[in-house]
Amino acid sequence: MSIVLLGIGNPLHADDGAGPKLADMLAGVPDVTAFNCGTAPENFTGLVRKLDPDLLIIADAAEMGLPAGSVRIIPPEKIHDTSVGTHTLPLYHLVDFLAEPSRKIVIIGIQPASLGWADALSTSVASALNEIKMIIVENNLMKIPVL
Repeated sequence: MSIVLLGIGNPLHADDGAGPKLADMLAGVPDVTAFNCGTAPENFTGLVRKLDPDLLIIADAAEMGLPAGSVRIIPPEKIHDTSVGTHTLPLYHLVDFLAEPSRKIVIIGIQPASLGWADALSTSVASALNEIKMIIVENNLMKIPVL
């Protein structure tokens, strides 16, 4: 199974950098192509279409009203119910644009502790990213609860 991960967010806004950090952590993992998209995931849509993965994972900080470091799979129909990241293109547009009948798309939301000006992740979010990395390496996304 081919997997592409788009890590979205602004690493200068503390935990909003969770998606890009996760992408960096997955560099070199077999069968996973990870892109640090920063705040412009739309710039990577051509690469996603060219790679045509079986599974597209989108990882981003998301305000879900949960304890910091909580991780949830956000169903596409619930994207509007969460405040997701600082990027310019709403995620539902990105998901709609990249949807293909043969492609599964999973959105992973990470509850931030802080979105202030800082270039470091909170301890709770950093710990959550280590867990997410292992879940992706094990190809067991079922371990992540659904929002």
